[in-house]
Amino acid sequence: MIEKLKAVAGRFEELGHRLMEPGVTGDPAQYATLMKEYRRLEPIVETYQTYEKAKQAVEEAHEMLDETGLDKELRELAQEQLDTGKEQMERAAQELRILLLPRDPNDEKNVIVEIRGGVGGEEAALFAGSLYRMYTMYAERQGWSCEVLNANETELGGYKEISFSINGEGAYSRLKYESGGHRVQRVPETETQGRIHTSAATVAVLPEAEEVELEIDPKDLQIDVFRSSGAGGQHVNKTSSAIRVTHLPTGMVVECQDERSQFKNKDKALKVLRSRLLDQKIREQNEKISSERKLQVGSGDRSERIRTYNFPQNRVTDHRIGLTLYKLDSIMNGDLQELLDALMTYDQAEKLKAAEEE
Repeated sequence: MIEKLKAVAGRFEELGHRLMEPGVTGDPAQYATLMKEYRRLEPIVETYQTYEKAKQAVEEAHEMLDETGLDKELRELAQEQLDTGKEQMERAAQELRILLLPRDPNDEKNVIVEIRGGVGGEEAALFAGSLYRMYTMYAERQGWSCEVLNANETELGGYKEISFSINGEGAYSRLKYESGGHRVQRVPETETQGRIHTSAATVAVLPEAEEVELEIDPKDLQIDVFRSSGAGGQHVNKTSSAIRVTHLPTGMVVECQDERSQFKNKDKALKVLRSRLLDQKIREQNEKISSERKLQVGSGDRSERIRTYNFPQNRVTDHRIGLTLYKLDSIMNGDLQELLDALMTYDQAEKLKAAEEE
């Protein structure tokens, strides 16, 4: 590991010099690429420096303790320095093991989120709307931007399905754990006798695919134009601006009717299609990996129930890691950080375990 860290530190120093070269500062694209790598290596180098300082402190403490005639007070100080240094070394070593894990190449990507109401009729559609609100409020806290790509709204303001993009640095790295089945237990707005109902929605988080990254042959596409339909809106059913794109090799169908322009709807539909195809490729790769080692978090199994939201008890439980929090009200208002941090920590621990077994 030390040799790898020395190589990383050398590359980091090299990048620091290159970023000050006139030829690089005058080339925005090259500068952005190098700066991205510089920022990625920075926490590794900083933690490595912490490790080296702690190691030096431990060596100095050992030398002091080996001296003869050292008075009691100095011996106690040296022992304290030794103990503290060892703790810092172990903590930094553990951080480095995590930082050096193979990175998910999609972590820095923007995402497309698709939410569909499942079992539960109108209440499931309302819950899908609650999840949409939760994710957009979390995105707002992160300083990210959101854009609706397609929405099929119900009369009561819920969504049979809604897809939207979230643009922000590291969006996929934070939200990729949200794919799966979400279950809610609450008294529906449509319930007159106060009974608790259980309904569900599914969430798919897709890394946004660039055109150059995933090229689609136009011959593989069937594009249909139809009139928009929905719960309301002045232009609904008046103009044939909605677009349905069918990817013939896979049978994937994407509809978009959010914009009045056919061209804008087509662009959005293709954006979703590219991301779905990239997601399919990622899940196929993950299935190959999971046949060798089973990682529960981030497996991408959309049929798996990952979380339950219990409104009467203000409780949310993530079933993959056995975490229960009694702060559902704040979570539904976008306070997802504790949940997402716990999922990321668990995922890192599983990957470390797998790396040690190899």
